[in-house]
Amino acid sequence: QVQLVESGGGLVQAGGSLRLSCAASGSIRSFNPMGWYRQAPGKQRELVAAITSGGTTDYADSVKGRFTISRGNARNTVYLQMNSLKPEDTGVYYCNAKGYYNMYWGQGTQVTVSA
Repeated sequence: QVQLVESGGGLVQAGGSLRLSCAASGSIRSFNPMGWYRQAPGKQRELVAAITSGGTTDYADSVKGRFTISRGNARNTVYLQMNSLKPEDTGVYYCNAKGYYNMYWGQGTQVTVSA
């Protein structure tokens, strides 16, 4: 059974920071890539950031320069450092990990940025 566990969401003021964490575990040895998606009310789920096992990163234009995705020393862990948060960043953030054949999702963690 594959499981992705997220943490780090919360309520912050605009300009503040949050750090999201995700740990993936299960029968799959390694997930590649891993990333973060978010979904705001009434909006389509979008890719925020992704990272490959080789360290290549990809960011949504809206978060470039503010968010940093990284993989932990432990296998199948991923973090999202979010700085200079804006109200537009509000949404449910989902950890995502691709296995050999399937794509897996975490339960989601709420991020709310107040104006």
